[in-house]
Amino acid sequence: MADKKTIKFEIATPERVVLKRQAYQVLVPTEEGEITVLPEHSPLISILKPGVIEAVLDDNSTEVMSVSGGFVEVLKSKIVILADSAERAEELDEEAVEEAKKKAQESKDRAESEDHVEFTEVAVKLERELARARAVKRWRSLRGPRGNK
Repeated sequence: MADKKTIKFEIATPERVVLKRQAYQVLVPTEEGEITVLPEHSPLISILKPGVIEAVLDDNSTEVMSVSGGFVEVLKSKIVILADSAERAEELDEEAVEEAKKKAQESKDRAESEDHVEFTEVAVKLERELARARAVKRWRSLRGPRGNK
């Protein structure tokens, strides 16, 4: 696989660079739907929606991350994601994510009947927590029952 082409992949938030590696492909959740970016992809700029980013890296490992929104820019040999927030799935505590998701759902249920502005804010938070939960589950499924791979 030494001759297989890669693309520079970088994902950053206002706080940190989450990952900067060479990748064979990157799956990205955009407002228009999920896209798979390969080397020499057509240039594009798109808005990210909360979801899971999955990258097959140059060492054939798969990196899974949650993202809450932001932008993606794809060039012929580079993909840059500027995310509002992003976390590598391996950094997430599954129990804490489930608890946060539960609290966000409860807040959404309360806000739904009370205040439309608060409801919108809580719905955005719930969407972020759901993305984090999906990222952890996807990462665990890739690692197997013992976390190996």
